[in-house]
Amino acid sequence: MFQVAGLVVFCGLLAQTTALLEALPLDKALPLALAPSPTDLAGSLTSALSNGPLSDGVLGILGNLPLLDILKAGGNTPSGLLGGLLGKLSSTIPLLNNIVDLKITDPQLLELGLVQSPDGHRLYVTIPLGLVLNVKTPVVGSLLKLAVKLNITAELSAVKDEQGKSHLVLGDCTHSPGSLKISLLDGLGPLSPQGLLDSITGVLDKVLPGLVQGKVCPLVNEVLSHLDVTLVHSIVEALIQGQEFVIKV
Repeated sequence: MFQVAGLVVFCGLLAQTTALLEALPLDKALPLALAPSPTDLAGSLTSALSNGPLSDGVLGILGNLPLLDILKAGGNTPSGLLGGLLGKLSSTIPLLNNIVDLKITDPQLLELGLVQSPDGHRLYVTIPLGLVLNVKTPVVGSLLKLAVKLNITAELSAVKDEQGKSHLVLGDCTHSPGSLKISLLDGLGPLSPQGLLDSITGVLDKVLPGLVQGKVCPLVNEVLSHLDVTLVHSIVEALIQGQEFVIKV
């Protein structure tokens, strides 16, 4: 008899609890459980940018930069001012005329960086790129292998169109000043001309950042248009409100 009475009391308490839960406003309870944390937003964005189209596109761009063609074409290249610059450089630096092969290998998209502006309304994405440049010239008699690293910085801001749809848009997209780093991996012996390495470095310093920027920035803009809608909406709302969600390290 005692067990039956206890069961009746338990069922009564369960019914009261269920009624209380059903009486809670649904729209006030759910956002607390579903709202993404700042780390989730920042991590999801960098992950989405790092994978898929951006990674594949950047690797294809770096692996197919026509550096040798531009160098040999001089002022006749369709690249206009870029070709003219290279033509002048190759004519004033005779060692560059001896380059017989120039190949890019091991292109890499390194770990992206993400920084939020002080007012919280913009994002700055650092896109670090790396590659190995193989230079063949009879002056040296073997390959020079150079490690090249360069950062592209893309500014992202939030907008809403007339229909109220959220968008992340690309603002300034440039190569970070002074971010081009070139180091020798192999091939320059004690009898080889240091001037050749200096000449190649000088050309790359003047030409490569702008060339890579012109290829990568349109790709970033394309990738933004294909990001997950829910992720974009959450980031746009946070940026419009000036909410800090990128964790400073």
